[in-house]
Amino acid sequence: MTTPSPAVARDPHRGAPDAGRNSPPLLELTGIRAGYGDLQALFDISLEVRAGEIVTLIGANGAGKTTTLRVISGSVRPTVGTVRFDGRDITGLPAHTMPVRGISHVPEGRQLFPFMTVEENLDLGAYNLRSRPNARTALAEQLELFPKLKERRRQLAGTLSGGEQQMVAIARGLMAAPRLLLLDEPSLGLSPKVTEEVFARIREIGQRGVTVLLVEQNVVDGLSISDRGYVIENGRVTMTGGAAELLRDDKIRAAYLGL
Repeated sequence: MTTPSPAVARDPHRGAPDAGRNSPPLLELTGIRAGYGDLQALFDISLEVRAGEIVTLIGANGAGKTTTLRVISGSVRPTVGTVRFDGRDITGLPAHTMPVRGISHVPEGRQLFPFMTVEENLDLGAYNLRSRPNARTALAEQLELFPKLKERRRQLAGTLSGGEQQMVAIARGLMAAPRLLLLDEPSLGLSPKVTEEVFARIREIGQRGVTVLLVEQNVVDGLSISDRGYVIENGRVTMTGGAAELLRDDKIRAAYLGL
């Protein structure tokens, strides 16, 4: 496998080239080991994300991608290693403190409140001291970013289509005004057309200045909107590089694209 390197390939649809490349990482994981009881899922995971980047984690099911996001957001405590956000050690801090620090986690499976309206679900995303004062402004911004939700704002979340529910989940994460947005499998269960729309919105989120760390099984869609990517296999980072570089790599094409 290719030795991990800091190469960056800026997507032509993104903002200014190499923004933040020489700045300290906004997020940095060093030597993370973590798991569930006796099952170790991560082995010495190290990665970094700089402010303004979209970075995608790719790998097979069970590779450790979701666990990596859970470690960052505080729902899984690492046994070894350090998580630093904006220069501060946040290793093992509880999940409920992360939105106040500027980290929002949109988990796999959306996890909406089905018997609450779209607007009520979004409102819960701003339920912390950092974002609460600007909740009305944030709601207006999300309804602008996701016009379909404006039409559905009074509708119960459980009655929406899969794509609309995913938009609610992402918008709810953005209601907390995050500096870092963690997205876990946003295309899961969606049609190609709806997936394209969701990824267009994620690209726009990045253009608005929110840093994004994305877990995505759809390698082409994930890397096509990203600056960089990491390949995780069996709980270890085995490859990293610019998004375009990874898409051209023969091993990536054979393993994940069937080419």
